[in-house]
Amino acid sequence: MLKYVYDFFEGDRSRADLLGGKGANLAEMTRLGLPVPPGFTISTAACRAYLAQGAPPAGLFDEVNAHLREVEARLGRWLGDRHDPLLLAVRSGGRFSMPGMMETILDIGLNDATVGGLAAHSGDERFAWDSYRRLIQMFGRTVHGVPAEEFERELAAVRAAAGPGGPGAAALRDLVETYKKVYAHHVGHDFPQSPHEQLYLAVRSVFESWNADRAVLYRRREHIPDDLGTAVNVMAMVFGNLGPDSGTGVAFTRDPATGAPGVYGDYLPDAQGEDVVAGIRNTVGLPELERIDPVSFRRLTEIMRTLERHYRDLCDVEFTIERGKLWMLQTRVGKRTPAAAFVIAAQLVDEGLITADEALHRVSGGQLAQLMFPGFDLDAAPVPLATGVGASPGAAVGRVVFDSAAAASATDPVILVRRETNPDDLPGMIAAQGVLTSRGGKTSHAAVVARGMGRTCVCGAEAVRIDPERGEFTVGDRVVRAGDVISIDGSTGRVYAGSVPVRPSPVARYLAGELSPEADPLVAAVHRLLGHADTVRRLGVRANADTPADARRARAFGAGGIGLCRTEHMFLGERRELVERLILAEAPAERDAALAALLPLQRADFVGILAAMDGLPVTIRLIDPPLHEFLPPLHELTARVARAEALGEDPGRDGALLVAVRRMHEANPMLGLRGVRLGLVVPGLFAMQVRAVAEAAAQRRRDGGDPRPEIMVPLVGDVRELTAVRVEAERVLAEVADAPEIPIGTMIEVPRAALTAGEIAAEARFFSFGTNDLTQMGWGFSRDDVEGAFFGAYLERGIFPVSPFESIDTAGVGRLVRLAVAEGRAARPELTVGVCGEHGGDPDSVEFFAEVGLDYVSCSPYRIPIARLAAGRAAVHPTGAPSDSR
Repeated sequence: MLKYVYDFFEGDRSRADLLGGKGANLAEMTRLGLPVPPGFTISTAACRAYLAQGAPPAGLFDEVNAHLREVEARLGRWLGDRHDPLLLAVRSGGRFSMPGMMETILDIGLNDATVGGLAAHSGDERFAWDSYRRLIQMFGRTVHGVPAEEFERELAAVRAAAGPGGPGAAALRDLVETYKKVYAHHVGHDFPQSPHEQLYLAVRSVFESWNADRAVLYRRREHIPDDLGTAVNVMAMVFGNLGPDSGTGVAFTRDPATGAPGVYGDYLPDAQGEDVVAGIRNTVGLPELERIDPVSFRRLTEIMRTLERHYRDLCDVEFTIERGKLWMLQTRVGKRTPAAAFVIAAQLVDEGLITADEALHRVSGGQLAQLMFPGFDLDAAPVPLATGVGASPGAAVGRVVFDSAAAASATDPVILVRRETNPDDLPGMIAAQGVLTSRGGKTSHAAVVARGMGRTCVCGAEAVRIDPERGEFTVGDRVVRAGDVISIDGSTGRVYAGSVPVRPSPVARYLAGELSPEADPLVAAVHRLLGHADTVRRLGVRANADTPADARRARAFGAGGIGLCRTEHMFLGERRELVERLILAEAPAERDAALAALLPLQRADFVGILAAMDGLPVTIRLIDPPLHEFLPPLHELTARVARAEALGEDPGRDGALLVAVRRMHEANPMLGLRGVRLGLVVPGLFAMQVRAVAEAAAQRRRDGGDPRPEIMVPLVGDVRELTAVRVEAERVLAEVADAPEIPIGTMIEVPRAALTAGEIAAEARFFSFGTNDLTQMGWGFSRDDVEGAFFGAYLERGIFPVSPFESIDTAGVGRLVRLAVAEGRAARPELTVGVCGEHGGDPDSVEFFAEVGLDYVSCSPYRIPIARLAAGRAAVHPTGAPSDSR
């Protein structure tokens, strides 16, 4: 018989797949001897079985009862006891942290009989009735979907009637009766009085919350698999709402926003459970806890030091103090901002807790990309409208919206403004540029989720008085309405009216060579980790660059050459007239004259690029698009000619161009006369380009340079195409004095080329995968059409975890790459292989290319640092337990 339930002392953190992250870490703290309330975990396997068959697996609740009896025996208290009842917390906990996305129910075990026992044992009748109303509220909303506002409305009325001191025991007892009526009205039966029934229903609801809309959306956003399931943690309740010597809090071992050392967090006296992360009351900082309860504060900081050394990473914890006794309710590797990720990784290396290789796996290319985004130019900023807690850095400007639906439906940048966010706000948080709340701190729901998504967030701006019904918020006598533009700074916590100018980030300035690595701790950390990535990576990083300026910028960003120089970009602007002459040529002499006029222009282009990349390889792709792309559009020419004819005028050159464009028009140009086909059909076109490359290289050598051009033939599908071009190219190269040896290779972008790579390698010195076209042809997609037509629906339904144009499809297109590399190198062992599609700058794709054995990736200049970091990560493997800071 399968085992589904594990006591906390039976597990450890290595069993997160079975026990979920929360359960595994509770087990780990129990093994460390830390003060964890007794309890047990129902495994993810039980959840998967429940979801598959729509009912609990056989024997599950027998196991639950057996473990519950052990907890009862340990504590000397029993679930349902009328005199001193044991109460339970039932909490979700998946393999990966999904803050607020699934369910928690506290105070299981309270009913009309046990509430008196709790009052008597605690000596606090008000506390007992407050706990009972919390149970009905959480149970009703979670298990049966009773609208939260139904309960909140009744609670607000009672609080308003009670005044500053809050409602007393009698008022809360009456509120419980009101809550039971609300519950019965919506559910159709009375609130369950059996504690065991409450427990079983709570467990079921946590299982079912795995497939709640917000949980599914969050997993899709964070690329968490849908088939993992959640564990359920059942533990003895401890109470932070027993008076001024009690409270609850969340703390981090370092600042999750900046990475600065020290204990950071929020504490809420006389509060229970979710009050802190819900942001319904503003918290105090941990220094205030040190003043209120120095003994508990010292114990907490000792435990946090222990946990950070043990996990070798930033940890966050949830804790409760019950009448001076500290209890640890959760720990995990903490979420952090991209800036904090780099700073903390460097710090942990200095402290000897992790190696430099492990540090590379604590940061990602995606995080580095976020650090390159600009921030506000504070010198040009107005006086702040308000100031809150800078919970997730960044500069966000947008129109004010007050609800998630408005943010999700907006077509322009918006700032989601809420008193506090809750898990149902996730779609709006994803859609918005930034989030502003008037309540909460660095550990509130808004802060934690925003940091995980890299979304700018300011919390706890108390001066902001929000009235969502009127669609406005006020700060003093200043009114800001829905649709007005505001700017929020997630680093300083400042809120500005209007749009504030932005300036480059210090990381971007450092990467461009404009700032010293000693400029600040973040820049220093990026410098160190990128430097280590460059030391260990085996994968080269080149740039896609078509001009000398692009080439110089790419070199500044650390490019080891150019992997794709597109020559068709050199035929635009004023040179269009020469291309038109080439197309309109009716005799060989006219064609040769047009090519002769283009030759010196192409040569000058190549001289500049080879100079900018002196000593580094420059892969020059011969012209790829169809020639008619360099002519005016068919509809435009047709209109111009028709207008001239209607006026009785001679259409002149437009008439000749229209004839040519009609002759060359193709229904699907991507699959038509382009690339190598064009070079074979238009005599002299490729020869002119090859001569321009050779003459530019020869000139550069005579000037004392070290040019290293490579010539790449596009769109080859058959080896005979490449042979024909190579023979002509080598004839031209032999005619140019002082030209260096120039290797000739091909792009692998047609599926047939990948499937016949062994034959093609006999004629090619190098391969470069054009993964944009390979993806289009491999999937049968027209990128220009399908992304707007149905990709959104595919991503929404989980058919795509991510667009195959964003991250390479390893199972399909990636298999073509793998096959072509293997067969190409079998035919020519010294074959150089790279990739020059947009996937060359995608961190996940870069790691795949490194695993397949490519020699280099090539990407746009601004993505070069990202590719360098990803290549370094791919070259090393972390030791010990992996860090999960999702």
